[in-house]
Amino acid sequence: MVKLNRIYTRTGDGGTTGLVDGSRVPKTDARLAAMGDVDEANSAIGLAIAALGDSDGVAALLRIQNDLFDLGADIATPGDDFAPSAMALRVTAAQVTRLETEIDAMNAGLAPLTSFILPGGTSAAAALHLARAITRRAERSAVAAAATTALNPQALTYLNRLSDFLFVAARQVNGAAGGDILWVPGASR
Repeated sequence: MVKLNRIYTRTGDGGTTGLVDGSRVPKTDARLAAMGDVDEANSAIGLAIAALGDSDGVAALLRIQNDLFDLGADIATPGDDFAPSAMALRVTAAQVTRLETEIDAMNAGLAPLTSFILPGGTSAAAALHLARAITRRAERSAVAAAATTALNPQALTYLNRLSDFLFVAARQVNGAAGGDILWVPGASR
């Protein structure tokens, strides 16, 4: 359980941050860039939740926010044993499968794409598209970190699937409000 009596600790004032095992790495470490991008994606999902209000998709997004905290802890846990344990939060294949199931269910009610779509529409859909774009960056950061540090492959897959989830969720929100905004190549030449 987390217990924070004080928000500032001063332990990072020298330019390092502690990982789950107590080791310290520079704040410029690729692992920390990935963790920061995951945090930003989570914050963008929070913005999307605020824009959605009391709609049906909020429960799934709240669960995803919790998953992203687990994913951040996963990235912050050094080692190459990616099995979850009482001491190590690890993203699992079941979490990825849940996203895939939810994507398929949302997508079943949508018309097939006939064009690329512009990231906009309703304020909630626009917020979901922003969260999707930030999630893609988090995935790129995590893949870059995995080039030099052992990271859980399921965490990387989760990020990839999450961006797909957010794309389809934005389409679903826009579908209920009249449809996607389609890209018209060369329209403003």
